[in-house]
Amino acid sequence: MNFYRYNWYKFTIVVFIFLAFYMGFWGIDTLSTLQNILMFSFMALLVHQYEEYVFPGGGPVVINKANFGEKVNYRTFPGNMHSSMIVNHLAYVVYIAAIIWSEFIWLGLATMFFNLFQFIGHGIQMNSRLKTWYNPGLASVIFFLIPISIYYMVFIVSNDLVTGWDWFWGAASFFIVLILTTILPVQALKNVNSPYAVPEWQVNRCNEVQAFASLEKKK
Repeated sequence: MNFYRYNWYKFTIVVFIFLAFYMGFWGIDTLSTLQNILMFSFMALLVHQYEEYVFPGGGPVVINKANFGEKVNYRTFPGNMHSSMIVNHLAYVVYIAAIIWSEFIWLGLATMFFNLFQFIGHGIQMNSRLKTWYNPGLASVIFFLIPISIYYMVFIVSNDLVTGWDWFWGAASFFIVLILTTILPVQALKNVNSPYAVPEWQVNRCNEVQAFASLEKKK
């Protein structure tokens, strides 16, 4: 379990490649248009996680430092590698459910709102607090998550697949998902003395990225 806890994110690129082959050879023709869009959204999530945790990496440290303002115990508090694993895997459940039950437009919208919400965290909050123009995860948000989400919304509107109630329940579901899959796990598992500390190499990656993307003038 400990091996997986510290290495799950390395498998995201493997799953992405598998899904890319599946979509290229079979998925496009066998899945509905909505399922295709939602599948690509899930694949974009995998890329996002890879960017955060592997290349360039350093995401867990950035989140603790920028999102939560932790300046001292950012390797263990409030997020740690155990809560990070749970948070990211709970996201899989929601995204996969949206693919399976694509007819529930409100569920698909919930995942798209989640995609767009990433820009607030990565594009605004993290950059603002770290005084950077980039942080791990931002590129996939801009080039994958946002365009896919906009396309999904345009598609459901253009094809009269969405109602006012779908928008309402989509937004409501997004907030519920945010609380259940992100806020609660982190808060329930936060422990300044957690045995599941973020690896030192993630700290080094965070420092390297922050130095590279810094908006402050170097002395």
